[in-house]
Amino acid sequence: MSNVNQEFDVVISGGGLSGSLLALSLSQLRKADGSLLSIAIIETSSYVDDENNKADVFDGRVLALSHGSAHYLAKIGIWPLLNDQACPIKDIDISDRGHFGKARLNAEQQGVNALGYVIDMALIGKAQLKALANYANITWFSPDTISDIKWRNDDDEQGVNQAVTHEQNTSQITIVLNSAQRLSTRLLLACDGAQSPCRQFANIDVKLSEYNQSALIANLATAKPHLNKAFERFTEYGPIALLPLNNHGRQTGQGRCSLVWTMPPEQAQKMLTLEDDAFKVELELAFGSWLGAITQVGKRDVFPLKLVQAKQQTYHRMALVGNASHTIHPIAGQGFNLGLRDVEVVTSLIKKAIIQQEDIGSFSLLQQYQQHRMKDQQQIISLTDSLVTIFSNNIAACALGRNIGLQALNCLSPLKNELVKKTMGY
Repeated sequence: MSNVNQEFDVVISGGGLSGSLLALSLSQLRKADGSLLSIAIIETSSYVDDENNKADVFDGRVLALSHGSAHYLAKIGIWPLLNDQACPIKDIDISDRGHFGKARLNAEQQGVNALGYVIDMALIGKAQLKALANYANITWFSPDTISDIKWRNDDDEQGVNQAVTHEQNTSQITIVLNSAQRLSTRLLLACDGAQSPCRQFANIDVKLSEYNQSALIANLATAKPHLNKAFERFTEYGPIALLPLNNHGRQTGQGRCSLVWTMPPEQAQKMLTLEDDAFKVELELAFGSWLGAITQVGKRDVFPLKLVQAKQQTYHRMALVGNASHTIHPIAGQGFNLGLRDVEVVTSLIKKAIIQQEDIGSFSLLQQYQQHRMKDQQQIISLTDSLVTIFSNNIAACALGRNIGLQALNCLSPLKNELVKKTMGY
């Protein structure tokens, strides 16, 4: 593209999972004059629009989608593209290695077909890109990056916080790209990851907490089928999550699972260097024989774990979405689901502003987003941090307390229902 000084209603920085999902959520919204919102997506990776909708935006990890997240993907029309590929989670088995505490969560008891779903990240990404290709009101700037963001001074804005109709020209941000193109917009949505350039341009500070843990991830096969059960197994090294995967035509007598094993960084590096057979032995010792022998292990990767939370969710005509706003511990599998709710909330607020013919980048709208998302974030971060603290030490009193807690969770329906409701995304 060679045009400069292009104007868009919304500019999205980042075309990964959150960015493309947000573009898709906004793609059908119409302004007062009946025209669709004009949306620009700026993405550093190459976007290739071919028959396979391939892109190197997405990596090979899997995601645990909550029931609520799957419901939202159905609402915006892409769940039919994913349903056959997603593996439903019908049961969750929680246990503490070497101790008596156990809890079982069951979809049927909650009146749903599945507590959640497990699916390859790349499949969600490709489905979103395939759907986005149908909209002429979405323009990609890819590969490209932002070199500068120019916010109009308050003195020049003539009442930025007042409601205005969509027919008025209210662009307040100019975004300069490395390709020398300039984009103007009324609203910038930062979906550009944990190191968010937009967040840094706005000088938004973050709360950073090092967990001194790493996550080892790999796909593997087990001798016994998983029967749509997910496992959360707490060990002396850290929690082991085994998530069920579809076999995709593989031998049906085996189980195919995704492993997320949290442990100290030095232990993770040791596990990374082991030969496959030696690694299988270590994993079987830690996890137990719930699924029989580990018969095959795929490529192993290690990621350092830390909490990154922006101290504010918005800036002048800008909101942070997904990992740009928060990167959390994977212990409860809530990271992507929390970001999806960011998308859902900002879309709802923009839709409401359009209906009321108000400015979609107004201070009032952004304040509502900030207040709504901070509450949800704090609840999820408190949950995950509590789990990390409770299940990452071997102090006898703590071990006893958490096992009593697991037993109580298993026996007390109101407590169990509240936890399941939160992890299902409601």
